[in-house]
Amino acid sequence: MATVAELKAVLRDTLEKRGVLGHLKARIRAEVFNALDDDSEPRPVLSHENLLINELIREYLEFNKYKYTASVLMADDCLRKERGKSADAEDLRVSPAVKR
Repeated sequence: MATVAELKAVLRDTLEKRGVLGHLKARIRAEVFNALDDDSEPRPVLSHENLLINELIREYLEFNKYKYTASVLMADDCLRKERGKSADAEDLRVSPAVKR
């Protein structure tokens, strides 16, 4: 019969293999940062250039399969949530050949 420690190890390995554990850790980190974020001091308005930079960083993270880090960035990037926008190749002045 398996011990509790063995069951925990199997459960942890299974969750890691499925990507669930990393996702949960990223969500917890994002929620902790949101809870600690001081809402009394408003964030500066993001310029169009900064929005594009954020989008490039997000694209880089997703391209390299850093999906948990990207999810934290997305949770912290309130502008995209408010506008429901993302940058496209025309905004970034990238040729369609370079676009994935």
